[in-house]
Amino acid sequence: MKSALLFAFIVVLFLSTFSAFAIRVNAQGSPANWPMFRAGPSHNGASTSHPTLTSALLWNYNPGAQFYSSPAVFNNIVYIGSLNGNIYALNDADGKYVWSSTAGSVSSSPAVVNGVVYFGSEDGNVYAFDAFNGGTFWNYTTGGAVDSSPSVVNGVVYVGSEDNNVYALNATDGDKLWNYTTGGAVDSSPAVVNNAVYVGSDDDNVYALNATGGIKLWNYTTGGFVKSSPAVTSGAVYVGSDDCNVYALNASDGIQLWNYTTGFSVRSSPAVVNNTVYVGSEDGSIYAVNATDGIKLWSYSTGGPVDSSPAVSNGVTYVGSESGNVYALNATDGTKLWSYSTGAVDSSPAVSNGVTYVGSEDGTVYALGDLPASSNNLPFVIGGTAAALVVAAAVFLKFKKRLKIKPAGS
Repeated sequence: MKSALLFAFIVVLFLSTFSAFAIRVNAQGSPANWPMFRAGPSHNGASTSHPTLTSALLWNYNPGAQFYSSPAVFNNIVYIGSLNGNIYALNDADGKYVWSSTAGSVSSSPAVVNGVVYFGSEDGNVYAFDAFNGGTFWNYTTGGAVDSSPSVVNGVVYVGSEDNNVYALNATDGDKLWNYTTGGAVDSSPAVVNNAVYVGSDDDNVYALNATGGIKLWNYTTGGFVKSSPAVTSGAVYVGSDDCNVYALNASDGIQLWNYTTGFSVRSSPAVVNNTVYVGSEDGSIYAVNATDGIKLWSYSTGGPVDSSPAVSNGVTYVGSESGNVYALNATDGTKLWSYSTGAVDSSPAVSNGVTYVGSEDGTVYALGDLPASSNNLPFVIGGTAAALVVAAAVFLKFKKRLKIKPAGS
């Protein structure tokens, strides 16, 4: 009987502890990945993660070369390119080195899809690397530096090159499917929505191309280079230009809906969340304007040019500045929540599981925020374990009491 009692106690303890573990896993949920530049192919710059509410430094990684590339975060790995000719894979929780591969100077931001990392290089190539070990699957050689960041949709890699072309490549083997030639370098990164590719060029135009064959659907001419990458949502294309304006264009025909004029060039790529457009300007400010009519809602001065593109996560806007800081601003009114001092930041923040990741010209990748997501559930573990012990003790006492009052001889 004592053996049966002990066995029952162990079973209840195991089940209760398992329930506590289940609570922890459920609280953690699936990771809020940021798999490519601007979070996804529409480039709206929005994260589903809970926000980064503190500027605590979780870790940094410094290989000694500048970072203009923006991080991608997928399945607990941070991927980012460096001007030292390498692309790095780092553990998102502690920044420990996982692998690196040489690919020429990399300003392009990686896209991580189906176990493959796609990115461009200033050596003129578009690369596909194994996301798990950095091995090369293929490369495609263009005629110019590739600072544009790839968008990968339905097995196709869309990317620009300084040889004036937009390319569509087979994601599996790198074979060219089509290219479209503009009148200038294409450093802008394509947004892909509803079988259309939207991209800017140094010929001062924004283009809409058919995603299947590369046929031009329309173009809109601004007054300056378009290095900003379009964001596409709710039937509108939002993009900046070196003519100091942010534009809203009809996604179907390219007709201008509105423009908002800042104090200098706009090379930052807009984020569009909750009918608000967030974008930086080389005048040193980040702006929030109404997505419907372009009326300014607020602006915040950082003290240095803002080429970094904002990320927005649950009411907080994150952006870097050449002032040497990363900022977190209230998305509703622009109030500064926190800032963290780095070197100049042209890299665009990625937000995943409550942590903000960003590269800096000081040669460092930073992870800022609360404890890593896996550690944030410690209260659930402690609480669940305590509950398990209480349940187990109650069952043990109940069985012990029944044993005492059982008739003799049974």
